[in-house]
Amino acid sequence: MIPRRAILCLGLSQLISWGTTYYLIGIFGDRIAGDLGWSRELVFSGFSLALLVMGLVSSFSGSFVDRHGGTVAMSTGSILNAAGCLAIAAAWHPATYLAGWCLIGLGMRLSLYDAAFAALARIAGPEARRPMAQITLLGGLASTAFWPIGTALADALGWRGALCAYAGFALIAIPLYLPLPRGRYVSPVEREGPPAREMPVRPDRRRGAALLYAMIVALTGFLNSGMSAHMIPILIGLGLGSAGSVSAAMLRGIGQSTARLCDVLFGRALHPLTLNLISTSILPIAFTIAFLAGNGWLAGAVFAFSYGAGNGLTTITRGSLPLVLFDHRDYGRTAGRLVAPSFLLAAIAPLSYAYVISSWGEHGALWLSLVLAALTVFAALFLKLLYHRAR
Repeated sequence: MIPRRAILCLGLSQLISWGTTYYLIGIFGDRIAGDLGWSRELVFSGFSLALLVMGLVSSFSGSFVDRHGGTVAMSTGSILNAAGCLAIAAAWHPATYLAGWCLIGLGMRLSLYDAAFAALARIAGPEARRPMAQITLLGGLASTAFWPIGTALADALGWRGALCAYAGFALIAIPLYLPLPRGRYVSPVEREGPPAREMPVRPDRRRGAALLYAMIVALTGFLNSGMSAHMIPILIGLGLGSAGSVSAAMLRGIGQSTARLCDVLFGRALHPLTLNLISTSILPIAFTIAFLAGNGWLAGAVFAFSYGAGNGLTTITRGSLPLVLFDHRDYGRTAGRLVAPSFLLAAIAPLSYAYVISSWGEHGALWLSLVLAALTVFAALFLKLLYHRAR
């Protein structure tokens, strides 16, 4: 059993870590480009580089959490996040700027959800699903909280001063990891004798399950990365205006946390594979609504909220599906290997969306998103069918 204080602290750490790293580029990207005279492509390539680094170190990072626990791994990640923010704040040359993003890439992989999920699986084993959902409640509000915080700090201190403040926020997260239990989950069967490596899915179906899981995570990661960087510009291009687009996009975080709260309160009996199918089915509906955003603010707000809801639930299933598909004792290593492609795809998403928008406009970006979202639904359906046949 994980203490409630530990879950609350870990959730707060996720809010801080996501806000000061993943959502950083959405606030400061254009300011950095304008101040330094760099191209927007160069500035946003830093975020892509960070995601690429996350993918390259994903398997190692998962094993690191398995061996050393969440406190050590995630504290290291927060230190790297702070160092990366300071490096970007001090950057006058692209090399220093990109080096800062490399540090943030390492830090994100050791401090965001995938590391937190591995830490919880190490502590609670198959019983980690509920704590995984609980810590995402606060993490889902990161964009809602840090987009206005970052804007206010940048207006008051400039983007360099704001990034120094972000480094301070990142270090504040370190004490929040201390309440995490140090032990490792041991099942009642394991207490009585040597552990039996019984797998939830038959060996002949395990590869198919792994491929479908990796596909779902990769596609939703691509969409999440693209929307994190371009949701506001897309809404502006559809005609909502700057202020209206920001206010509508902020509902994404509220949608994420609202959906996660519903799962925590009412989803205890819902199988992760069923939740996965529900969550992926929300995504194409959201992008269909987005086509109406040009008709008024309400449609844009409904799009942002519903996309946030679907994305928020897929984040939970990203952590909980390996608990029912694979051996929880190797959670960090197994999940780290399977989510690695998602970081690589997410790395090219901001530039891909920028290219699509410049070539085919905002509607072209929405069509791309709709097709990818539909593919996740089919993959989720096939995974559910495969699991029940493989039991």
